[in-house]
Amino acid sequence: MPLNTESTTTPASSSPPTAQTSLTSLTSPSAEAPLLASASPLESQPSSDPVSAILSNARTKAASPATSPFPFAAAPDVIRAHQKDAYFQGHLVSQISGLHRLLLGARSAHKWTTETETAASLLYLSLTTLLGNRTLGEEYCDVVSLHAPTGTLPTLRRRAVYIASSVLLPYAVTKALPSMRARARAFIVSKLARLPPYTFEARVWRYLGTHLSTILSSAPAHAVALALFYFSGTYYETAKRVFGLRHVFTHKVAQTPDRAGYEVLGVLLVIQLAVSGWIHARQLITGSSDDADAEAALAAEVRAAQARSGLGSVSLGAGDGSSTTLANAPADLADILLGTASNSSASASTTLALQTPAALTPITANSSSAKLDISAITHTPLLNTPHYSLDDDKTMAYISGMQQRKCTLCLEALRDPAATQCGHVFCWTCISDWVKEKPECPLCRRAALVQHVLPLRAATIET
Repeated sequence: MPLNTESTTTPASSSPPTAQTSLTSLTSPSAEAPLLASASPLESQPSSDPVSAILSNARTKAASPATSPFPFAAAPDVIRAHQKDAYFQGHLVSQISGLHRLLLGARSAHKWTTETETAASLLYLSLTTLLGNRTLGEEYCDVVSLHAPTGTLPTLRRRAVYIASSVLLPYAVTKALPSMRARARAFIVSKLARLPPYTFEARVWRYLGTHLSTILSSAPAHAVALALFYFSGTYYETAKRVFGLRHVFTHKVAQTPDRAGYEVLGVLLVIQLAVSGWIHARQLITGSSDDADAEAALAAEVRAAQARSGLGSVSLGAGDGSSTTLANAPADLADILLGTASNSSASASTTLALQTPAALTPITANSSSAKLDISAITHTPLLNTPHYSLDDDKTMAYISGMQQRKCTLCLEALRDPAATQCGHVFCWTCISDWVKEKPECPLCRRAALVQHVLPLRAATIET
């Protein structure tokens, strides 16, 4: 017994323990607390790397605010990490775009802007998230992405599917959306062409056709997801909400009043959505809609579809001298033939013999208005190459200087030069695309509409 007493009172560092002593120490309740304390990386080793601690903790057990010392990241930190990632992705986009411009020219770089942004985002996430590393935004905010339901690190498959759904899926939807919208609009037009105009079903289809762009837009869904994030502070991206990926701090955070969430922004966003919905509902009830242009375009497509199917009074004969009543003709067809609006009383009773009916037959009804063969109607061939290119010094030689002979939008030699009302000259295609998106001059910001862009038609100067 004295031997046993000595063995229990002697410090462990003075002599190596025997097998019996080690077994007793491992099974005794008094030794259980030090062992559990030594297993806790946060309390026993405060100087250890917290990232390694949370990663080891995430591999073994679920991380929840009640059981884990690592709390979920708050909304301000999630937004800060996302903005930091967006900054570095934008920097990567500029680098790739600069290389593209250097190799293939500015026109090609401008044409493939969307593909460049998609490739940059895919490269950034592949080098960070796909490999199991933290993004630069996560490192900046000291957070780690975890699978919230299990509290473990996301698997390689889950990370790959998340990257595909957040980068590749939006790109594919953006590319497929125009054709999907065109197919849906053609289907709606075909339904309206066969239905009586004043039935309830026709009104429903007419509403869908008029507001098709809004219905197929992702803006309302994005606004709802953003409002949910402002209220809960959980998932900033829809893809992360689907796959249950949340950010967790790698350090303890004190709950102070200055770490408030964004609930006020969520309330404001909900109010904005409610007001927009109320205004839209009031317009439907009272019949006062601001979509007169869309309704007119849809009506023109329906009349064109009825003319092609023989349901209307429009007759596009095969050169037999048959006449077409412009009251039932497409609006754009009447505009081309008469140069006036087709809804006037004069044009409603006017008939015109079609000399070239094949040229006036609508090509397709997939766009907002029936497209016609303009080259056949105007007897003007459409060229695939520009009429005038300032690569040749003799073309429009009165424009002197290398910089003056370059377009400030594509940074290449002017092709089919066109001038705005303020006097600035650009390529015809460049300035046309610009003013369709933003009706103003790119240089002086003066208002400029498509119909006010003047093409320059001076050819060469003989010397």
